[in-house]
Amino acid sequence: MAPARHALTVNGRSVTVEAAPGTRLLYVLRNDLALNGPKYGCGLGQCGACTVLVDGRALRSCAIPLRAAVGRRIVTLEGLAEGGRLHPVQEAFIAENAAQCGYCLNGMIMTAVALLTADPDPGEAEIRAGLQANLCRCGTHIEILRAVRAAAARMREGAGPGGEA
Repeated sequence: MAPARHALTVNGRSVTVEAAPGTRLLYVLRNDLALNGPKYGCGLGQCGACTVLVDGRALRSCAIPLRAAVGRRIVTLEGLAEGGRLHPVQEAFIAENAAQCGYCLNGMIMTAVALLTADPDPGEAEIRAGLQANLCRCGTHIEILRAVRAAAARMREGAGPGGEA
């Protein structure tokens, strides 16, 4: 299909991109908008590295055609921080050293944000179930679980970006 102009809302900003309607959202985010939070992993929507929030739901941007993103609110890892202050999930991942190579982090963080928005007080079983479709090969699973539990506690206490209540 021929390129066309598409109006998107990404990280609270209205942007217009020119691309074929079937272009995957991941490519538009990374190549046209220079947002490198979402990573190319498997290209099949199975690993989670490319996860973004679309209307608050964690979705795989490598599997979303651009035409399906028009009119929806898209948030990438770069859009979680507010006023230069990290989201509580981002802070918790840093505090708990929940990273090794960092490739899965985008998907883990974005999925955790969606999980905690839907369920502010998940148990370990719910956290494991919520993150099970995100692949991590480095073995930071225990730290990731700790980070999600810590973020949940901070968010329940009313901590916003920057950890302020």
